[in-house]
Amino acid sequence: MALKLHRRCVSCQRLSQRDDFWRVVRVSIAPIDNSSIEVATKHFQIQLDHGMGRSAYLCQKLECLKIAQKKNRLGRSLRTPIPTEIFEILKSRM
Repeated sequence: MALKLHRRCVSCQRLSQRDDFWRVVRVSIAPIDNSSIEVATKHFQIQLDHGMGRSAYLCQKLECLKIAQKKNRLGRSLRTPIPTEIFEILKSRM
């Protein structure tokens, strides 16, 4: 018998099974120019539902989506700016 994993919404703090949430993932991207002697800063890409990296979970409700965008809850949780396209994609899933 498999144990279901629980996660917490970054907006409303509701605890539920992982399948009840949208998953937003910050994925590292390798720097384009490796010939530089300076230490390259990491660049990140934001993906939905899959990927290996830092994740945040969000309820599939419009109220939680609005709070996450207005108060930058996803950006703070993932420690990177979230493109507005991500919020538009999530809104279209409703």
